Amino acid sequence: MKLSVVIVNYNVAYFLEQCLSSVYNSEVNFEFEVFVVDNNSVDNSLEMVKEKFPQVYLIANDFNAGFSKANNQAIRISKGEFVLLLNPDTLIQPDTLQKSVDFMENHPDAGGLGVMMVDGKGKFLPESKRGLPTPSAAFFKMFGLSALFPHHPKLSAYHLGHLDKNQTHEIDVLSGAYMLMRKETLDKVGLLDESYFMYGEDIDLSYRIQLGGYKNYYLPETRIIHYKGESTKKDSLNYVFVFYKAMIIFAKKHFSQRNARAFSILINMAIVFKAGLSILTGFFRKFLVAFIDFLLIYIGLFGFAAYWGPHFADQAHLYPPIFLNVFMPAYILLIMITSYYSGGYDNPLKLQKLIKGQLLGILLVFVFYALLPENFRFSRATLLFAAFYIPTISIIWRLALAGKRFNILELSSKITKRLVLIGGESEINRVNELLQKTAIKIERVISITSENISLNRLNETIKIHKINELVFCAKDMTSAEIIDIMTNLNHHHLDFKIAPPESLFIIGSNSINTSGEIYFQEVNSISKPENLRYKRLFDFAAALLLMLFFPLIFWTQKKPAKFLKNMLQTFFGIKSIVGFDFLPDSDLQIKSLKKGILHPSDVVVSSTITDLELKRINMVYAREYKIINDLTILIRGFKNLSR
Repeated sequence: MKLSVVIVNYNVAYFLEQCLSSVYNSEVNFEFEVFVVDNNSVDNSLEMVKEKFPQVYLIANDFNAGFSKANNQAIRISKGEFVLLLNPDTLIQPDTLQKSVDFMENHPDAGGLGVMMVDGKGKFLPESKRGLPTPSAAFFKMFGLSALFPHHPKLSAYHLGHLDKNQTHEIDVLSGAYMLMRKETLDKVGLLDESYFMYGEDIDLSYRIQLGGYKNYYLPETRIIHYKGESTKKDSLNYVFVFYKAMIIFAKKHFSQRNARAFSILINMAIVFKAGLSILTGFFRKFLVAFIDFLLIYIGLFGFAAYWGPHFADQAHLYPPIFLNVFMPAYILLIMITSYYSGGYDNPLKLQKLIKGQLLGILLVFVFYALLPENFRFSRATLLFAAFYIPTISIIWRLALAGKRFNILELSSKITKRLVLIGGESEINRVNELLQKTAIKIERVISITSENISLNRLNETIKIHKINELVFCAKDMTSAEIIDIMTNLNHHHLDFKIAPPESLFIIGSNSINTSGEIYFQEVNSISKPENLRYKRLFDFAAALLLMLFFPLIFWTQKKPAKFLKNMLQTFFGIKSIVGFDFLPDSDLQIKSLKKGILHPSDVVVSSTITDLELKRINMVYAREYKIINDLTILIRGFKNLSR
């Protein structure tokens, strides 16, 4: 056996299928075996592998063993002369395995090999070639100097930016996304260090390969697509802590005590800096639009009151401070809340939802105003002005920023797809039918058969028809052809998608920092943002009321203490009143749906429900979600709230 390919999977069935297809479509003159180690995925990864790739050696863990431990499980029983660690969110060219093995055989000093990686837009990924994370290299990277000077030998040492990406080089660190090694090298230097749960293990092993007397190489003669971690967000707090803690483990293991201490101090400083930046960035992205709304509305209403009061309302100066500082902000917040629940803060934005929510909020403000005592009815004129000003200013600034592409928000009308489908005629027709069943808005579809394709024709088509997305039919095109087109057209800032053969999904990635984007027919109406908001509002209100009436209803519950705990967790958004009764092999997964106290099956009278019936109940609940359904389940399953 020449080669053993090891893939560790965790909840990325769509990516895994595409990855395995590209591996088995490889053009090689040697025998190879493939291992998939699944870390207790809850999607349909296991079923997909068993059904579509029965030749795979499948290891199904009943817990998340982490990257290192899972890889080691397969390496220990592998039979190949070479071992390739491959991420599931990758797509390799037909010649990748052959060229990689040939290089290793022609370079006996090579212990490890990495190849050129591009992201889902065809852009080169700098982690294809890396240097050791020495204190200076880590400092320059963590505090952004390497990004400012990407080709400086010292400032960009972490990603070896001074080395030509199109030439073969000896490097320090291989990427765990594609890491080819000799089995004899692993026997000598050891397997992946299981002290690392995720991140850092590739750096550690690469360094030990060098300490063992071998060299690590970067080979640009073949390329792979790496979608950059479907299940991991690089700007998340979890990534910040896990990655930099891994760097501390590396420093303590391989640096001198003095250098390790200095490195640890530096890393902890970076953790504080990055974590703070991550929190601020997340807050900024989440609340910026709302903050701009509040600011512009308040300034406008304050200005109107400042003019109207002295001139027309017999006010000596301004209105009373309680009106300006309490009532006016409260009115604005009420209008913003109704706008939020109407979908006015969704991105992409639908202007009709924004206006609908604001008008509803203004109506509630008028009702509230009418119920106030006479001495608190400060200014009807300001409220009438608000009814016209708020929708107007909200629309104007949104249109202005969306038009200039400030990347703060998108208008739904501006993101209709103009597609080019590339492939064989029959496959183009199949994929086109699939696209029509999805929820995406498609303005135009242009088909180009793979026999008639050329870069010149594609360039002209993109320019003339203002194309914003290319979809490749993988049945009729090799991954090498797809990657070639992507890298040659990435200056157009297109989105690229790949339609695997005989699959009901289309897969791709919009940027190196976003998760892969998957198109498939939407049946889970519960996953719509407005339904999730209403569901959260229902949970909040129900939990609050049930806690308030606890002294009257505690006797209905078998475990009153557990009941209170469930209500508190629901109140703070940890649980939901109603959630799916998940099956271990269920392919119905909605990440944003929290664990439920009650389940849709609680309305069923029968004491025995088959797995198939349970799946159908979950599907109907998801597809036809209404808030009244949650209320019905709550009433019927009331005695189970202490579950």
